[in-house]
Amino acid sequence: MIRAVTDVPVVVATARDDEAEIISVLDSGADDYVIKPFSSEHLEARMRAVLRRSGESNTQDRIVVGELELDLDAHEATLAGDSLDITARSFELLAFLASRPGKLVSKRELLAEVWRQPYGGADKTVDVHVSWLRKALGETASDPVFLHTRRGVGVRLVDPSQ
Repeated sequence: MIRAVTDVPVVVATARDDEAEIISVLDSGADDYVIKPFSSEHLEARMRAVLRRSGESNTQDRIVVGELELDLDAHEATLAGDSLDITARSFELLAFLASRPGKLVSKRELLAEVWRQPYGGADKTVDVHVSWLRKALGETASDPVFLHTRRGVGVRLVDPSQ
């Protein structure tokens, strides 16, 4: 369930030392497994190691799709050099789509990844935010430039210059 809403590293600390249980927990998404007894220094070292490994995969701080540029550290988006006036959640939605250019993303996946709602929710929330993004990008649903919707399936962000 944790993996459905976040990529945060997971270290399981337990007294259970059954090999089948360890394999099951690691296969279910845990990043490490520590068996009691252990010292706090041992646990801290394991946590540092997991954080080091997880930090390597998220080094991107800028995303560029055509004239759309997102600065992930500053939480700012620009289009052709002009700043976009969008909410924090709309920025997260835009960043998620921009990190997967051309990929059709379902509303269910967007709700899980952007809104942290793994079991669905109000999919109209996605529609409303996509609508706001379209307005900020100067486009409409009937004349899309960046945001293309496939009715009943999802939305994709594309580079209009390609």
